[in-house]
Amino acid sequence: MKSVLKFLPAATLAAGLAVSAIPAIAQQAPAQPKAAAAPAQPKASPAAIAAAREILQIKNATAMYTGAVPGLVEKTKIALIQQNLNYQKDLNEVAPIVAQQLNGRQNEIGEGMAQIYASEFTEQELKDLVTFYRSPLGKKLIDAEPRAIGLSMAFMNSWAQNFSETVMGAFRAEMRKRGKEI
Repeated sequence: MKSVLKFLPAATLAAGLAVSAIPAIAQQAPAQPKAAAAPAQPKASPAAIAAAREILQIKNATAMYTGAVPGLVEKTKIALIQQNLNYQKDLNEVAPIVAQQLNGRQNEIGEGMAQIYASEFTEQELKDLVTFYRSPLGKKLIDAEPRAIGLSMAFMNSWAQNFSETVMGAFRAEMRKRGKEI
């Protein structure tokens, strides 16, 4: 169960890192060779990959990356405009064309995620997860988990803010012992 809960923050972090790399990618010369997108995952059985796809479908994982192509096209366009202000009109006209040409490529994310799930879990574990997610408790988890994670994140942020005051007080007390006010 812990592995399943780790998935959301890891996916969010990976998407954030990918998006933040766009300006650097846009600055590279076009002739540079492509690097491998991700480390190779061990080969999983077709049944394991199918079960992983089913889990992702049940969990509506596509919602995480459905706007990836238009989002990356827009971020790249903005980076290019910042570097080429005189091409702003052209880049604004080209962006929808590029988005249309690359439409559907976000599905590569889903396939990659299925491969990762299939490499992290055995075929039987994936089948058991499918059974669980189709159960009443599994359905409740899928429905309640986003809210529970959101509330947990809000609690952690509130705790961190309050605790930072405690930490600051401890620093001040220790510095006062040294005769220094901060």
